[in-house]
Amino acid sequence: QSKGSRTTHIFAEGAMAFWDVPGVKAGVLTGDGAWNLYKFCKENSFAIPAFNCTSTSSINAVLEAGKKLNRPVTIQFSEGGAAFFAGKGLPNEKGKLQASILGAVCGAHYVRQVAPAYGIPVFVHSDHCAKKLLPWFDGMLEADEAFFAKHGEPLFSSHMLDLSEEPDAENIEICQQYFKRMAPMKQILEMEIGITGGVEDGVDNSGVSKEKLYSTPEDVFAVYEGLQPISERFMIAAAFGNVHGVYKAGNVKLRPELLSEFQTYAEEKTGVKMPYFFVFHGGSGSEKHEIATALG
Repeated sequence: QSKGSRTTHIFAEGAMAFWDVPGVKAGVLTGDGAWNLYKFCKENSFAIPAFNCTSTSSINAVLEAGKKLNRPVTIQFSEGGAAFFAGKGLPNEKGKLQASILGAVCGAHYVRQVAPAYGIPVFVHSDHCAKKLLPWFDGMLEADEAFFAKHGEPLFSSHMLDLSEEPDAENIEICQQYFKRMAPMKQILEMEIGITGGVEDGVDNSGVSKEKLYSTPEDVFAVYEGLQPISERFMIAAAFGNVHGVYKAGNVKLRPELLSEFQTYAEEKTGVKMPYFFVFHGGSGSEKHEIATALG
């Protein structure tokens, strides 16, 4: 996902019939409504864009655009952006990340209050969470569980764990641990396998070896095998040369056709047609035809 600017969470033109999807409403979507809309997206080959927000003003801008276009949107918070939302004067200690937790939780509550007034479906999501940022994830998940106990749904629609810098087995194992807590709330997990290049929110992957920018069918299927028994509600940010940020044409070798290859590989293994839900990171600098290819 091109977080910090724009992400493409698997939105092509049209797709007005999303209002007929069971559970879809104006305001924040969670549970069955959220997952039903993602399934509708995949079935109809369109994507929902996601935007990193750092203030009420940026949230309002995204909601206003969604209202004008009559389209669903995703509002998401990065760890650094969430700390900014709460205020740079607050402590945000390593290992605690209390300002990042507070900012993300306050941001989610703000979206819940204003989104219905804009008359569009909205996903509330958290962005890349590396291993060193897990205290932030813990705090948000505790807020989800508290909200669920009172309202029967989590505060956030979904969260992202980005443990792509860790060995694949450890990446999947930690995702499993958190996903088991999320599944009873019907919450969606996004995970990353392979590395998205570039720089975002203080994480610099600009120097990684090029082969790490491309996932393999085996890599992606290992994620499916690890998470599918827990819940179907997960999305995979598989790497196909993606780089965060805006870049000159030709500087990045995107291979969106790999996503189709990953699906084919999994279909042969499972007998299920297109079993994966993919997330396209780095959408800001991508050509329209590349996004179209990724959508299938």
